Amino acid sequence: MTALPAFTAQTGDVTVNVRPFWVDEHSDPEEHRYVWLYHVLIENRGKESIQLLSRSWTITDERGGQEKVHGEGVVGEQPVIAPESSYQYTSGAELKTPSGFMEGLYHMIAPASGYRFDVTVPVFSLDSPHHMGMTH
Repeated sequence: MTALPAFTAQTGDVTVNVRPFWVDEHSDPEEHRYVWLYHVLIENRGKESIQLLSRSWTITDERGGQEKVHGEGVVGEQPVIAPESSYQYTSGAELKTPSGFMEGLYHMIAPASGYRFDVTVPVFSLDSPHHMGMTH
């Protein structure tokens, strides 16, 4: 695996940091299969617990083709993140092109108050070593 630069976004008291990793052993450029893992760290710097209910992703390949992904939680969990605490997970993405990017939202709730809000996931690049130059 090859680590790529990290990307960060802040929404109110919540910081999301994403670090993608190129996964050469699961990619096959001859079959137009390019695979990345991405590690996400969500930090709650607020004064009350928050819960990640669902996610919405937009995955864009280098040709501009888009895939929209919506689902409950992340990696099968709907984590509650206590004040001054964090949650982290690793997931993956596959493209048919050697380059692209992802972006999204986490749909959250503050269980104590019932307040619902969205947290921005930073746009992050998926660039493979099989691409001529980094474009994102």
